[in-house]
Amino acid sequence: MPEWLVVVIRSLGLFALVLLLVRLMGKRQTSQLTLFDLVTVIVIGVVAAAISLNLIENPFNGLAALAVWTLLPIGIYLMALKYKTVRDIIQGKETVLINHGKVLEDKLLDARFTPEDLLSRLRQKNAFKVADVEFAMLEPNGEVSVLLKKQNQPVTPASLGLQVNHESVPQTVMLDGVIMDEPLTAMGLNRNWLHTELEKAGVAPENVFIAQVDSVGQLYLDLFNDAIQVPQPKTKELAYATLKKCQADCEMYALGTKQPKAKEIYSECAEQLDTVIAELKPLLKR
Repeated sequence: MPEWLVVVIRSLGLFALVLLLVRLMGKRQTSQLTLFDLVTVIVIGVVAAAISLNLIENPFNGLAALAVWTLLPIGIYLMALKYKTVRDIIQGKETVLINHGKVLEDKLLDARFTPEDLLSRLRQKNAFKVADVEFAMLEPNGEVSVLLKKQNQPVTPASLGLQVNHESVPQTVMLDGVIMDEPLTAMGLNRNWLHTELEKAGVAPENVFIAQVDSVGQLYLDLFNDAIQVPQPKTKELAYATLKKCQADCEMYALGTKQPKAKEIYSECAEQLDTVIAELKPLLKR
């Protein structure tokens, strides 16, 4: 058998083996890799490459090394889940870089951070002025977490004292022009409803790249033809306007009728609609 074919076969086998070993070690994003993780991945890659190129005379020695560098980190990870001391040794500890708006120069030195490094990391968090930062911490994975001062934090409904409704995950009901029945069923909808909404928007199904339905049943469309302007959903606005009109009609009927019983009924309906509108306003007016 030609040597190059042996290398190809050996490399394919090692690729599958390394993929299995990496999966056994767990899922981690590249940005979340600690120094220990990085060293482990590099060693596994180097050993696998050495075996595939026959740089190790006895392949079993290489496989033994792969086993050690896979099983040992798994064991350490399991211990780290249980013991904080192991986590501190393997993952490292957090380092406070800014506390109460004051830059801690000694902590920067310990983290091997220059002032330029700190300013760059703050800018990545949209903090362009050190004076705006209340607290900054260097995480074990190298990321810098930033807490802005109270007056510089983004405005939220909670800070304004506004009540908002919970938002559920939107369901993707069309991809590449193909209707997806399972998400439609999960929303309590069907293909007839979808085709009706597409007709209202004046869009052909085959021109839909992505279609999503939010928690209140509004359909959002992205088309293959970007030159076509799709009207924005108005379901919430129309529902709110309809409720307000019904309330105004009940109040008008209550004022216009001369029958005490009818006036009482209309007034009660207006009050009930006012209560319903107040409860639904955070959902319909956000």
